[in-house]
Amino acid sequence: MTRIKLTKKDTVHGNLILVNSQFPLARLFDLKKMVSVTGGTPDIRMEETAANLLLDLLECTHCRDEITVVSGFRTQEEQESIWKDTLKKKGLVFTRKFVAVPGCSEHETGLAVDLAEKNKPVDLVCPSFPYNGIFQTFRNAAPRYGFVERYPAGKEDITGIGAEPWHFRYVGYPHSIIMENRHMVLEEYVLFLKEHTDFGNPYIYRTSGADIEISYIPVADDYPMILAVPDDASYMISGTNEGGIILSIWGEGRKGYEEDLRGD
Repeated sequence: MTRIKLTKKDTVHGNLILVNSQFPLARLFDLKKMVSVTGGTPDIRMEETAANLLLDLLECTHCRDEITVVSGFRTQEEQESIWKDTLKKKGLVFTRKFVAVPGCSEHETGLAVDLAEKNKPVDLVCPSFPYNGIFQTFRNAAPRYGFVERYPAGKEDITGIGAEPWHFRYVGYPHSIIMENRHMVLEEYVLFLKEHTDFGNPYIYRTSGADIEISYIPVADDYPMILAVPDDASYMISGTNEGGIILSIWGEGRKGYEEDLRGD
């Protein structure tokens, strides 16, 4: 068996970290570790895996000529500047609806991206990204590349942010597919796993290949936790930024919460 050592530090790293007003960033992210998704001026950057998959997604959906990247990684100082500028121009109600408080923005992780219609005037705070045409083609394909529309209409009371059709978040596969199929935003997904799974009772995502076992595991402040997984199993760990980690193991499924999605 392979032993995995988990500490509190692991809860603030990974693709599934929650970043909102309730769970602000616990660490600063480094611009030098981000990679370009535009290569122009300005040079918009993202976390490396998210950047590469976003470029693949744009290429495979043939969207490059109609979709432009508006915003990716931001430093906390840049987020603060956007907050203050929007507050001055639009007022507090609008700013709270569409701009995250500095230190509470997903853009500060490098995992979020804002997109817009190309060759049209772009509103940097609320860019246009319709639910039709090539834009919906992109949106439909996004979960297969690990992305979700992060702030959909109808979920404002949960996310604390107004509906943003232009804002996409990289959470990784298979979490993006599960969230899409269950109509969950990230807050709901983390809570679902927290309330209904543990290391011995995973949620099972079934595909035509290997089953994927997904478990929420709380991590205590005062001592490390040791988990044992089969030597031949592939696994991924992501913190949640709210006290736990989510463990995904590729292999034979155990009895648990099942999602039969063969063919997806």
